Parts: sequence; structure tokens; C-alpha cells
Amino acid sequence: MKTKKTITDNTVDPDVLRYTVGDDPVLDLALAKWDCIGTAAHVTMLSEMKLGRPIATRAEAARVRRELARIVKLSESGRFVIREDDQDVHMAVERILTERLGDLGKKIHTGRSRNDQVAVDVRLHMKDEILRTEAETVALAAELESFGLKAGAVPLVGRTHLQPAMPSSVEMWATGHAEMILDQLENLEAAYRLADLNPLGSAAGYGVPLPLDRRRTTELLGFSRTIHNCFGASMARGECEASLLSALAQLMAVLSRLAEDLILFSMPEFAYFRLPREYCTGSSIMPQKFNPDVLELVRSKAAQTLGLQTAAISLLHAMPGGYNRDLQDCKWLYMKGLDLTRTTLRILAKVVKGVKVDADRCRAAFAPGVFATDVALRKVAAGMPWRDAYHDVRDHLEQLDAEDPDAAVKAKRHEGTCGGIDHALYRRRMDAALRSVSRRMSAMESRCRALLK
Repeated sequence: MKTKKTITDNTVDPDVLRYTVGDDPVLDLALAKWDCIGTAAHVTMLSEMKLGRPIATRAEAARVRRELARIVKLSESGRFVIREDDQDVHMAVERILTERLGDLGKKIHTGRSRNDQVAVDVRLHMKDEILRTEAETVALAAELESFGLKAGAVPLVGRTHLQPAMPSSVEMWATGHAEMILDQLENLEAAYRLADLNPLGSAAGYGVPLPLDRRRTTELLGFSRTIHNCFGASMARGECEASLLSALAQLMAVLSRLAEDLILFSMPEFAYFRLPREYCTGSSIMPQKFNPDVLELVRSKAAQTLGLQTAAISLLHAMPGGYNRDLQDCKWLYMKGLDLTRTTLRILAKVVKGVKVDADRCRAAFAPGVFATDVALRKVAAGMPWRDAYHDVRDHLEQLDAEDPDAAVKAKRHEGTCGGIDHALYRRRMDAALRSVSRRMSAMESRCRALLK
């Protein structure tokens, strides 16, 4: 049995309709699987609901789930289409179910609004994407840790204010960036925890006069808990997206600093590092040029991600309670932020893997003043008060000419300095993060398979 009826209001001006639909027919393709998963959980709950006459029998719910599994396969093969008159993924799925199942397909929206549908789709999509982002974050940190281990104690001038400061090492530089990147997993996890809450059953934000079992859909979908208040569940749209964009913006800011260091340290004036040629671009007029365009674009994409976060927060700050159509635009913001961040993580991992260290240039950059603090501290260790040692070294900087970069690096052995980098610590952290990601992704896939049986 087929139907051509849609929920589209044919009296709406076509330009207004296009304006309000926006990019949903394109963006929602990424949500097709998750809309089917959410619908499978919802129809299962409807079939179990305590009513004199069930909305759908258990056998009917099973038929719906089988059709949803077929739609997921269509989506995964690129053959799922959201038509113009569908407006979004939710109505496209309902249309296909109705075409295949007749009146049974018309029942799946019972007790739902597109508000809680998109909210649950976005949260399921976010959970999956955050876990993938975490795995890619670890992969980049692993490349930096490996790069640092390989470089070892090659001396590197440590800088403050971009000026030569104190002796450091390439290993310390690389693993320092690795640790900063690993620490961003905490922000991603905070965004994950916020996404891991079930809004389904809140409908338009005020509940429905049916005995919906919201805990059941929470269990079926694998959320950590239900958002208790239906009004609060509706308002949580946008907040969830903004939280993720905040985590992505902070991660991108850290990646931008790594990119900037790589640009500076590969300049001919420094030449500590050599960037892989295959990740550099040439000039249309200057034959000798090999430009770090990809790293410069990391800075740009970090700025864009920060702008997306600002846009999401700005969109929310003056919005009244309840659903408002402004929230639709949060979808593009967070999806774009994920795309920028995940692409950047993958590109930077390739660049770092191909970077070469010029140990001679690293050592040659050590001017005598770089050793000043270390020499002053040696005098302190011999019994001189710190301030006296400070002035004595400052007044006799010419005596620092004989200092050796390699010896200075070897002299630093406490935790976290040149000779105290604990690579096993980083590897334990990375292994634990990847195990957690793998466990949760496997659990999500298992629930998806179970729901689509």
C-alpha cells in the first residue's frame, strides 16, 4: 500500500519552505542510521506499552524493525534518499515505512515529535562521532610520542616569549604536545557524558497522554540515563551541540599550537625539523618553494571551529524556553566542527610521522645565554644563595661559552624533564583510552544489531 501524503503544508510559499528546510536533506543523511535505531527502540516500546489495544503488536514491531534494517543498508550503500517533500530524515523514514507497510508505517510517530526524534538522532550520532574523534586524538598523540622516543635526547632550545630560554630536548617537546593532546580527551568525555542522556519520549517538550516507558527506550538505546523532565529534554537541544563544539574548539586550539611550532622550527632560520615534501606545496612563480600550507590551514580551521562554538553559544543565549526553530542550525554547526577536527587530526598524524630532525642544527642553535639558569642552579647546589647566583651569572655571561647542550640535557633527570620522560605512562594512557573507545563502540553496534532484528 502506497501513499503520497506528506506533512508538508502546500500553502507555504516555496521560498519560505526552502529557507526553513535549509540543509536538512543533506545533513540528515548522516543521521539516517540513527533515526532508524531510535525508531526501532520507540516502536519496540510502543508494542510493550500497557494499553487495552496496543498501538502496534510485538509482531508488527518486528516487521517495522526489519524494514528499518533494510533502510539502514540503503543508507550505508548510499542509496537512501531524502526527497524535497520529505523535508528531513524523520519523514523520509516514515514515508518509506508507510510505502512498505501501509497503515503500520503511519503508527511509528505515535507519542513522538520531530523535536525529540532529532534530539535522539543527534545524541546517538554524537556518541559515535566522539568515540571516533577520541581514537584519532590518541593516534596523533601516539605519533608524537613515537617521534619523541625516536629523537631521544637531541638538545632543543626551550623558548619563552619565542626567545631562547633554557635547555630542552626534542623528546620533551614532542611528548609535551602529546600530553596536551591526550588531556583533551577529558573535554571530549564531558561532551560524551552530556550526549549520553535520552530525550526520547519528551515529544514537543511537554510529554503525551500515553503511558510511554522512557526508561525502556533508554535501556534499548544504551543511554546512561533518561533526561527526566520533558521540558528540560526539549531545551537540552543546542546545549549538547554547544558542549561538543567547546571540546572540539579547545582540541583544535592545542593542534594549532603544534602546527605553529612545526612551521617555525622548519623555517630555514631554525631548520630544526624538515617537513615531509609530500605534505608541502609549491609556488606558481618561485621554483624553490616548499610551503607548509597544510599547517597554516590547521590554524585557519582552528579559528573556524572556535567560530562555530561561538555561533552555537550565541544562538542559544537569548532563546526562550521550549523548542524554537533556531535550534535547527545547531546541526550544521556541530557536524562541521566534527569534520574540521577529525580531518585535522588525521592530517597532522601523517605530517608528524614524516618529520625529520636535524640534530646538528638543533645543537647549533644553543647560544651561551641558554645555559644561564642551569649554571646559576649549579652554584646554588654548591651553597650560593639563589639571588647571589642569579646576579653572578648575569654579570659574567661570557663564562657560559664552554657549556655543552648534550650535558645540559642529561643533567635534567626529575619527573617530566628531559631525562624523566615516562613513555610507559603515555602508552598506558593511550591504551586505556583506546580500550574504552573500543568497548563502547562494540556495545553500540551490538545494541544496533539487536534492535534491527
